[in-house]
Amino acid sequence: MRRVRRRRFEMSLYTIADLHLPGADGKAKSMEVFGQRWFDSQNRIERNWRALVEPDDTVVVPGDISWAMNLPEARDDFAFIDSLPGIKYIGKGNHDFWWATASKMNAFFAENGFSTLNILYNNAYIADGAVICGSRGWFFDEESQKTVGDVSWEKINNRETMRLEMSLRVAAELRDASGGLPVIAFLHFPPVWNGAVARGLVDALHSYGVTRCYFGHIHSSRVGQQPFMFEDIEFRLIAADHLAFCPLRVPI
Repeated sequence: MRRVRRRRFEMSLYTIADLHLPGADGKAKSMEVFGQRWFDSQNRIERNWRALVEPDDTVVVPGDISWAMNLPEARDDFAFIDSLPGIKYIGKGNHDFWWATASKMNAFFAENGFSTLNILYNNAYIADGAVICGSRGWFFDEESQKTVGDVSWEKINNRETMRLEMSLRVAAELRDASGGLPVIAFLHFPPVWNGAVARGLVDALHSYGVTRCYFGHIHSSRVGQQPFMFEDIEFRLIAADHLAFCPLRVPI
């Protein structure tokens, strides 16, 4: 991909989810077992990222970042992301088993010199002309949740809705303090997909006037039109394989 140079004051916001990096020493798991579309995915991510993103840009990565099981196992993957241009905000996905408390993660980043990594989870930031916020989200219903075992769908769904609302409250405060910057939500799970609706998450977005939401998680070969509208909110799938492993520029 040919690099397009911009003036430094034209900072941009990008997003890409589901990097699914391989974990410790690249041995934990390779996505190539899921088909040809994932062949050489990490190198493709790096080439495309470096061709587009400038050091002052922002990149939001909403979950499923590494197959590692703990922070030390994820070190190589964080080092890879930190080495790429831009300031990164990372969210939690359902496969991010390495995820820890914010204090432990921030300490780990500091100890390893990962100066461009920030946590986007139940909080919000001002970045490149917008307020960014987000959380993980959850499955639509008990039937779709069966893949993770026998857990209380209602309990987890309510908890994830509360976490998104926490992030949205901070975002609203930043929006008001900044003179009305747009609020953009980034989740791992889709609030709306194939006719199913995570009602609590969608209602939370409505309550805070959010009109754009980006999500990952979906790796089906049939994704329909992207972006799509639902109840006056624009939703867009940004899983890496559906972006051809190229960060998507988010219009402000």
